[in-house]
Amino acid sequence: MSRNRDKSDDKPKRSAYDKALGLLARREHSRRELGRKLRQGGYAGDEASDALNRLGEQRYQDDDRFGEMLVRSRAAQGYGPLRLRAELKSHGLSDARIRQLLDHADIDWAESAAAQLRRRYGATAVTDPAERVRRAQFLLRRGFPAATVRGLTHAEVDELADESD
Repeated sequence: MSRNRDKSDDKPKRSAYDKALGLLARREHSRRELGRKLRQGGYAGDEASDALNRLGEQRYQDDDRFGEMLVRSRAAQGYGPLRLRAELKSHGLSDARIRQLLDHADIDWAESAAAQLRRRYGATAVTDPAERVRRAQFLLRRGFPAATVRGLTHAEVDELADESD
C-alpha cells in the first residue's frame, strides 16, 4: 500500500442532495445549473432530479430568488437588460419571469449606461465619429438597447450592430 494514497478514496461519495446543498451554501444557483453540475459530478439523472426536487420543496433552491440575485448583481456590475435577459434565459428561466424580473428591477438603464461610459472613458465629450462608434460598441457589448446607446453616443447604432456581426 502506497503512503501517497489519496484520502478521498476512503470517503464514501456524498449524495446528490448533499453535493447540491454544498453548492448552494456558497451562492445561489439555478435549477438548470445545479442539475448540470450534478451530472458532471457523476450523479445519476434520477438521483439528481430527486435532490433538486427536494431542495426546491425546502426552498433551498429557488429560481425566482436566483433570478433576483443575478439581476441585482449583474446590474451593479454595469450590464444592460439585453445581456441580463440572455443570461437569465441560459439558466432556464421563462420569458415571462425574465420580463417580470427586469420590470421590477427598478433600474434606470440609461443612467446605468451613462455611468459605464463615464467609468470607462471619463466625462469628456467626444466629437470624433470613430470614438463615438467605439463607445457605442462598448455599450452594445454590455447589453444596452440600441435606442439607449444612440441617445448617449449619438452614433448610428443600427450600422454598428451590422459591423460587429
